[in-house]
Amino acid sequence: MTERNLSLGRAASAVEGDLRLPKPPGVFRRFWARHPWLTDSLIAALYAIPILLGAFTVMAVDPAVEAVPAIAVSAPVVAGVSIVSVLFRRRIPLIALAVSIGCAALTVTSLNGILSLGVCFTLYSVAVYHSNRAAWIGLASTIVALVVGGSLPLPHAAAINGTHPAIAYGVFLLLAVLIGVNVGNRKRYLEALIDRAAQLARERDQQAQLATAAERARIAREMHDIISHSLTVMVSLADGSAALTSSAPERSADAMRQVAETGRHALTDMRRMLGVLNEAEIAIAAPEADMQPQPGASDVSVLIDRFRAAGLPVRYSVTGSPPDDPGLQLTVYRVVQESLTNVLRHAADALAVEAVVEYRTESVRVQVDDNGTGRLPATAGTGRGLVGMRERVALYGGTLESAAKPEGGWRVVATLQTHGSSENNDR
Repeated sequence: MTERNLSLGRAASAVEGDLRLPKPPGVFRRFWARHPWLTDSLIAALYAIPILLGAFTVMAVDPAVEAVPAIAVSAPVVAGVSIVSVLFRRRIPLIALAVSIGCAALTVTSLNGILSLGVCFTLYSVAVYHSNRAAWIGLASTIVALVVGGSLPLPHAAAINGTHPAIAYGVFLLLAVLIGVNVGNRKRYLEALIDRAAQLARERDQQAQLATAAERARIAREMHDIISHSLTVMVSLADGSAALTSSAPERSADAMRQVAETGRHALTDMRRMLGVLNEAEIAIAAPEADMQPQPGASDVSVLIDRFRAAGLPVRYSVTGSPPDDPGLQLTVYRVVQESLTNVLRHAADALAVEAVVEYRTESVRVQVDDNGTGRLPATAGTGRGLVGMRERVALYGGTLESAAKPEGGWRVVATLQTHGSSENNDR
C-alpha cells in the first residue's frame, strides 16, 4: 500500500493524488506572524505619531480651546486611549472597536474627527479576526456616532473644507472594512483548507489503519487454518507411524513421508502468506510448490485425500458447478478444512465422516457430518476456528451452524450467498 504525502513546503511534489496545502507565507510574513505584539506595537506607534501631533497642533490653533479650556487636557487623553485601542485591536477586536468609536465621537468636534483613523484600524481587525457582519455593523455605528458627536453643542471646527467629519472619513472607514473583509475571508478560507487537509490526512491514516487491521485479521485466519490443519494431520500421522513401527515398518515409513510432505506444504503456505522469503528461498525449500495460488474448489478433493491418509474415513460428494469468485471458493475450502480438522482433533474415533458441497444458483451449502463419540483424548484448541469460519461466511452474507446431532456426532452446516458475493467480499 502506497502512502500519500501531506505536502507542507514550497518544494511539494506535484504527483497526482498528493494532498496539497496552500503555499506557506514568505520569510517576512512568517516573522511578523511569530511576533504579533511587535507588529501591533509598531502599528500603534505609527498611528500615534500623526494623531498626537495633530491633537497638539489643533489644540494650539483651535479657538475652541480658549472657550472650553478642558478640551486642551481631554483631547490628548482621549487620543492616548484611542492609541491603546489600536494596540489591542487583534486580541479584543470588538472592545477595541467600541473604545475607538467612543474616542472618535468625543473628539469629532475638537479634533475634526482625526481619531476616526483609529476606527479604521479596529474595523479592519474586526473583519479579519471576528466576522464580516460585526465589521459592517461597526461601520454603521461609527457613522452614527460621528454624526451624533458632531451635533453636540460645543465650540468646534467640525468641518474639513466644509465637509462633516463623518462624510470626510467615511470613505476611509469603508475602505478599511472592504480590505478587512477581503483579508478576513482569505484567512478563514485558508484555515478551512488547512483544517480540511488535516481532516483528510486523519481519515487517510484511519483508512490505512483499518485496512491494516483487516489484512492482519485475514492473515490470522489463514495462518490458523494452515497451522491447525497441518499440525493436526501431522500429529495423527506420527501417532499412526509410531503404532506401526514394529508391525508394519513400510507403512510407518510411508506415514512419516506424509508427515514430511504435509510439513513442507505448511511451510510453503506460511512463507507465501507472510511474504518473509524471496522467490529463490521458496524455490529451494519446496520447488514443486513455488508460489502456488490460493486453494479453490478443485483443491477440496486433494484436501480430502490428505485427511484420508491421516486415517479419517471421509466420504466426499459435490454437486453443481462452483462460482467463478476465487474468494468464495477459498472460503468453501477453508470451511471444509476446518471442519475436518476439528473432527480429526476431537472425534478421531469417528467411523463415518461425510463432507457434502452443493453449488446452487444463488448459494453454496457446505455440510460436514461425523459420528464420533469424542471418547478419545482430544487435542486442545483455541476456539478460534469456528470464529474464523463465521467471519469468512459472514463476508458472503451467509450463516454457519455447528452443533451436536441428536443421534450422536457433530454437524457443521455453512450457507454462503453467491449473488453479490464479490461486493460483500470487497467490504
